[in-house]
Amino acid sequence: MKTKKRTKSSRMQGRGRGTHGYGERKKHKKSGHRGGKGMSGSGKRGDQKKTLITNLYGGKYFGKQGITSKGTKRDTRKRINLGDIENNLEKYGKKGKDGWEIALSGYKILGNGEVKNKLIIKAKEASKSAIQKVKKMGGEILRKIK
Repeated sequence: MKTKKRTKSSRMQGRGRGTHGYGERKKHKKSGHRGGKGMSGSGKRGDQKKTLITNLYGGKYFGKQGITSKGTKRDTRKRINLGDIENNLEKYGKKGKDGWEIALSGYKILGNGEVKNKLIIKAKEASKSAIQKVKKMGGEILRKIK
């Protein structure tokens, strides 16, 4: 039974230029050959860094990202459909004497869905179809700019 394995350098003495089976001598040096901690050394022979890069950047380092330039901003306004409000009335508002009072100050109200109750909605903006549907049922949309 072998208890101790000799190191590779002690086994490979006297065999060529001292490359120990790694081809050229500079290929198997320490981390200086691979560059620093950041993105240095990730060039032509930077295959050993590719897993590090994909783990750090989540696959968003190589290649192109999206079709817009980095200067264009995405539209982040919040939107909600009338159908969603109608299905979750208890969640979004409370029952008042005039009808359902709903406060969605940062939202734009869109007209998709049916309105069955009288709604009084306070929102940032609303589409024409949403205003039309709510007025048809006797409610109103109060636009609050915030």
